[in-house]
Amino acid sequence: MLKNILYKGIKKLYHLSITGLNKGPHVTRFYMYKYLVKFSESRPADQKVLSISHSENLARIIGFKDEQITDASYPEINILDLPFNDAEFDAVVSDQVLEHVEGNPQLAIDEMFRVLKPNGISVQATCLINPVHGAPKDFWRFTPEGLKHLTKHHGEVLDVGGWGNPYVWLFIFLGLRFEPIPNSQWHPAHWLATKNVKSWPISTWVINKKRITD
Repeated sequence: MLKNILYKGIKKLYHLSITGLNKGPHVTRFYMYKYLVKFSESRPADQKVLSISHSENLARIIGFKDEQITDASYPEINILDLPFNDAEFDAVVSDQVLEHVEGNPQLAIDEMFRVLKPNGISVQATCLINPVHGAPKDFWRFTPEGLKHLTKHHGEVLDVGGWGNPYVWLFIFLGLRFEPIPNSQWHPAHWLATKNVKSWPISTWVINKKRITD
């Protein structure tokens, strides 16, 4: 009871501190999403992107419009056996999906590249230092180098990286993990969400361009 009252009070104070400020995603997505915007470009209307398990926001971040997005969400569709033709999509994105694959993550990567066109773009975003969580089960964790290892034989690695720091866990402990982060640089939460300590990656990602012959 006291704990709930305390958390509600902390959350109310936080909301007051960001009132009137332009806001972005929550703390474990803020840096990553802003970083991945650099891969956004104007996508021709005939291009298609495959969104694995509700990764539409990531598709939008790299420049696709809603009408260009094909959703492939579990359990209706299993990433290990995608019901699509070879080389059907111009891009494939998965956001916080790989850690939930009930099977070999290498096979999941291979299957996504199978449906990707030559020169197509793959964006895989997942996590490393993160509590065990459901949706519906949690199996894996990935370092940036691990993601590079899983994808490099399919084509050029355009970018691989991660974001995190040890200080953010206090923010999360206070019940603020899913609260929006202000874009104002003076705000302490903005500093916390953009401080990156390479040895403490919470969010990790890899971006590849599929080779012409795969």
